[in-house]
Amino acid sequence: MLSSCALAQNASTSNGNKSGSSSAKIPEVATYELTQTQRQTIDGFGASDAWSMWQIGCWDDSLQTKVADWLFSQDKGIGLSIWRFNAGAGSASQGDSAQINRDTRTEYFDRQKGQRRFLKLAKERGVPTFLAFFNSPPVHLTQNGLATNTGRGGTLNLRPDAYDDFAVYMADMMARAKKEDGIEFDYISPVNEPDGHWNWQGPKQEGTPATNREIARVARLLSTELLKRQLDTKIIINESSDLRCMLGVYEADWQRGNEIQCFWNPDSADTYVGNLPNIAHIHAGHSYWTNTPVLTPAHPDYATTGLYGYRRRLADALSKVGIDFWMSELCIMSNDEEIHGGGGFDFSMEVALYVARVIHYDLTVANARSWQWWRAAGGDYKDGLLRMYVKGERLGRGKGRVEANDVRDSKLLWTLGNFSRFVRPGAVRVEVKGDMSADGLMLSAYRNANGKRVIVAINYSDHPRDIRINAAGKQAAAYRTSDTPGEDLKYIGKVNLKKTTLPARSVTTFVM
Repeated sequence: MLSSCALAQNASTSNGNKSGSSSAKIPEVATYELTQTQRQTIDGFGASDAWSMWQIGCWDDSLQTKVADWLFSQDKGIGLSIWRFNAGAGSASQGDSAQINRDTRTEYFDRQKGQRRFLKLAKERGVPTFLAFFNSPPVHLTQNGLATNTGRGGTLNLRPDAYDDFAVYMADMMARAKKEDGIEFDYISPVNEPDGHWNWQGPKQEGTPATNREIARVARLLSTELLKRQLDTKIIINESSDLRCMLGVYEADWQRGNEIQCFWNPDSADTYVGNLPNIAHIHAGHSYWTNTPVLTPAHPDYATTGLYGYRRRLADALSKVGIDFWMSELCIMSNDEEIHGGGGFDFSMEVALYVARVIHYDLTVANARSWQWWRAAGGDYKDGLLRMYVKGERLGRGKGRVEANDVRDSKLLWTLGNFSRFVRPGAVRVEVKGDMSADGLMLSAYRNANGKRVIVAINYSDHPRDIRINAAGKQAAAYRTSDTPGEDLKYIGKVNLKKTTLPARSVTTFVM
């Protein structure tokens, strides 16, 4: 018998094909057992308002309502419990001189009308947790006067004399959001993806590298400023761009690597932040670039690399310093070749199942307390839960232009909802044991604070599978997302867990 994480690995081939089929004989009925072994507490599931809500938040009320219901409502949508606010650096006010693509520029906080509107819509629909993150310090404080790095090197794009000013700016924003919008940010992330080797050289998007020493200095000054204002906001770091940067030095240099040891080991005197009274004892990181290959346990690198190996190493490293993990950003990138890379929006289960597999491994192997998609709405790229259409947008050769603003949902949205609507903040993950010969199946289980138990079952394969779940109680309410039209987190009815069928290419949530 294997745990659910090992089970999924055993069920996958070394080249990571979509079915996850193995050559082992497939049992007629795959059997699973909910154990009494408890793992991490879940803080929530989320997405960000980046690059879209500044527009959608200024569209017609009917469109805003539709989007807010899809994202935040536990009745009409997926019930996100974390909303990430892209704090503005002011690049939008610079126009084309910002050296950043128009759609990825941001305003200063006082001009972020659309995004602030969605903060309120999220709160109205019961979202309990808000996080603000900075891709860059505000442009009036940066060394090059821009919110992008323009090849400066691997250090923070912040003037040496402006560290205190940056801390004041962030604390001012927290105070203004509370006073003017009624939003109390639970967390603030002052530096996003500081370890990326690409350094966000324009013209592309806002961003800056930063060394671990620079990040620690920002965190300490921000801590002091928040305490001075009597603000309860917790500081979260490091929004690592790659899990490998947390574990060692990866495609950068020693100053931007080994982040777990640098920030959370007291021996690292220059960079240790674990003693700050308002630091969240969470290391936030992004699952980009580490989602393949999907190796079998027989592979010599199974425990050290690939979808399973990196996450196993991450969980072990964090446990040694007593720090939890948040997976705080992911979308589809060029190396996600199994689903044809990031280009072109995908409404089907192809991307949804691929992402569901990552969610499963991040939760069951890396023990992530939170899982957050990159952005809530996007354009013709695989980075949005929703596809937004902006009036006048060109649809492609021979297809004309968009006549009116609109937003469409996707199977990815509803698949994330199989987790986010039912696994609520405060839920505890419960270990699942299962038949090691199962094919393309992944199950994880949770106990909510209200006592309701939730099982999320993924059938990655191209054929239906019968399963048996041994748990206290036979009956469960089932909700399914699949390629079948209309099965978008659809209530299927009461099922008998002693034998039920998972349709091909589907995600089903059982609520007991």
